[in-house]
Amino acid sequence: MTVSAPNPHDTARILVEALPYMQRYDAATVVVKYGGHAMGDVEASRWFAQDVAILKEVGINPVVVHGGGPQIGKMLDRLGIKSEFRAGLRVTDQATVEVVEMILAGSINKQIVAAINAEGGRAIGLCGKDGGMVAARKVTRTVIDPESRIEEVVDLGFVGEPDRVDRTVLDWVIKSDLIPVIAPVATATDGPQTYNVNADTFAGAIAGAVEAKRLLLLTDVPGVLDRDKRLIDQLSVEEARRLIADGVITGGMIPKVETCIYAVERGVEGVVILDGKTPHAVLIELLTEGGAGTLITR
Repeated sequence: MTVSAPNPHDTARILVEALPYMQRYDAATVVVKYGGHAMGDVEASRWFAQDVAILKEVGINPVVVHGGGPQIGKMLDRLGIKSEFRAGLRVTDQATVEVVEMILAGSINKQIVAAINAEGGRAIGLCGKDGGMVAARKVTRTVIDPESRIEEVVDLGFVGEPDRVDRTVLDWVIKSDLIPVIAPVATATDGPQTYNVNADTFAGAIAGAVEAKRLLLLTDVPGVLDRDKRLIDQLSVEEARRLIADGVITGGMIPKVETCIYAVERGVEGVVILDGKTPHAVLIELLTEGGAGTLITR
């Protein structure tokens, strides 16, 4: 099959449109959370790797934080380890946290590194434990018993949330030609125990610590939808809170939006929830006028 060369006028138009955005993000740090569902498609994974490599090439500093929930679930099934979810989070015992670390900081992390390198980037794999980057505290959650209606504390095992972020290693990597790819596992604040950290929350903490200009949450949905299931292009923190209170934002979108609010309140200029399976979603969001997904700002 013969592939025709791109029209030079179309190429020039694209470059003219992208240039102001390239200047806006020049030397800025952009944190991209790459979700477990978004990374399931081979072609979409290649688009993502190309986007990240291009960002570094044009002078933007991408930092990739990745999840891997579906992949963890498959491995636990293969090993005969039963998963239990309570309060929306995976209960993580000692056997489970060992598998989580193996999948996140091992196979998935290195696959993403290899994919970015194959597209011309120079990626390096890290996790929250490296250089004491992220210290986590144990997560506590409560649920209402459906029969007694009594609130009870849920023990989620080795599930943590970021307590402190030391940006020493990240600063060194960001200033180099390397692209950090970070798995969301961390060491406990009060000891050597490993904690499994929600990737969205982890990305929000990293973005806040490095004062990122943008945090992009790539997932398998187009963004925040209104009551008529239409995409909302932009929200303020106050508007986002109101949509949660009014029941417009529900289910799994609530913790994502709460992560956006958390990051914005810690200095991130804007956070975007977008569909990671859209071809070149990262470049569309950062380097075109229309963008993609839902932008949440102060």
